Amino acid sequence: MNTKILATFAAALLSSAFFVPQVSAEVYSLDSCRALALSNNKELMVKAEKVKQAGYTRKEAFAAYLPGIDFAGGYTYNQKNLSIFDSDQHLPVGTFDPVTKGYKYTQATFPAIGPDGKPIIGADGKPVMVPLTLPDGTPIPEQTALIPKEAMEFDIHNVFFGAVTLTQPIYMGGKIVALNKLADINERAAIELQRSEQQNVIYAVDAAYWTVVSLKAKHELAKSFVNLLDTLDRNVKLMMEQGVATRSDLLSVDVKLNEANVDLLKVENGLSLSRMALAQICGLPVHTPISVADEGASTINPRAQISSSYSMEEVYASRPDLQALELATDAASMQKRVALSGMLPNVALMGSYSFSNPNMFDGFKTKFNGAFSVGVMVKIPLWHWGGNYNKFRAARSEETIMKLQLEDAKEKIELQVSQAVYKAQEAVKTYQATEANLAKAQDNLRTATLGFREGVITTSDVMAAQTAWLKANSENIDALIDVQLCDVYLSKVLGTL
Repeated sequence: MNTKILATFAAALLSSAFFVPQVSAEVYSLDSCRALALSNNKELMVKAEKVKQAGYTRKEAFAAYLPGIDFAGGYTYNQKNLSIFDSDQHLPVGTFDPVTKGYKYTQATFPAIGPDGKPIIGADGKPVMVPLTLPDGTPIPEQTALIPKEAMEFDIHNVFFGAVTLTQPIYMGGKIVALNKLADINERAAIELQRSEQQNVIYAVDAAYWTVVSLKAKHELAKSFVNLLDTLDRNVKLMMEQGVATRSDLLSVDVKLNEANVDLLKVENGLSLSRMALAQICGLPVHTPISVADEGASTINPRAQISSSYSMEEVYASRPDLQALELATDAASMQKRVALSGMLPNVALMGSYSFSNPNMFDGFKTKFNGAFSVGVMVKIPLWHWGGNYNKFRAARSEETIMKLQLEDAKEKIELQVSQAVYKAQEAVKTYQATEANLAKAQDNLRTATLGFREGVITTSDVMAAQTAWLKANSENIDALIDVQLCDVYLSKVLGTL
């Protein structure tokens, strides 16, 4: 019995606070038990969700081929208005000079003041005029145009803005293609892992199912053995009354009968626990009354021969766990391609429509207005101190590791298949040998029973023949169940379960 079944028995034992007798148990076939387990197993449900998750990831990766459209907007409150001038401005007014083809300005003048504080009078009897300049010597024009400070103030207390942006990748160094292939590989790997878990569940169901069959057969065998000893006990008591048997003979039979009753009780408890374990694996309540269709060794037809001819290439192609490992190797190759894209140029087409309120597209106006813009963005990695290259080398090493693990797994699977074939062939030969031993034990018991009736065989010899018969039957049942389990295990390692 493997560790998984023992753990299941332990879980069923701990979960049962008291024994509930099984009445009117529903009969389940092996196929119905498998179907129940596959539909109720929580680990399989997790694997199914992982398959869905991988499918969503694949669709997400495909979306990277398509343009992305985004919207961004906001609101800003500003404390102060925006003003171009700090004070009123005076612009000079000039006239066009066709000779110089430029503008000339009339400079402002004022009367010259003498030392006595009075205007200086010229020869023509008029005050002498001098040009008017700023302290830095800049001439002051005689005529100017006034631009008030308030005319160049802009209200930016409340500003609304937004943009709709479109981004279309053109070349990302092969990253998008690699990510799509990686997502597809991961989805297929999730499916293979789900198939592998299904095989594990089926094998666990079969092991629990045939354990119930085995214990049921041993239960019937134990009851038959108790009946034999009970009959022998009555016969010895009659012989004691007739003086042909001793009290020692009766005590020996009584001890053996008590041991048989204890063994019968142990088998009954084991059978109840095995039914609980099967119900738990099938996803039913632990105390569900359950009976299996193959309860009775006579209904089982073990395979007479196990074929030793098989193609390892077909085995490799059928094993879901190996397929998942091969897909993991392919995924490592795609990860290497993703790392390589980090050293290649990226090109993307950019387009956007930006708008704001207030806006300056047609003078300063407090209303919404916007404009389109289109461009191309190129990003070329130049120098990252070897970071991108080392990332690529790490991905390449991971790919090498996965390839080595794949080769190692194939070697181990080949050994596993060979061991399973030998074990299955050995189980068939053991069953055939137990069949021959059982026939001899039955003949020996029949002979001992007749000899005891004739008084030529002692009580100890009869009990020895009965014990040998019990052992031969028990070994025959174990061998029969072992053939079934070895056949299932062989199908599992061949990937055909």
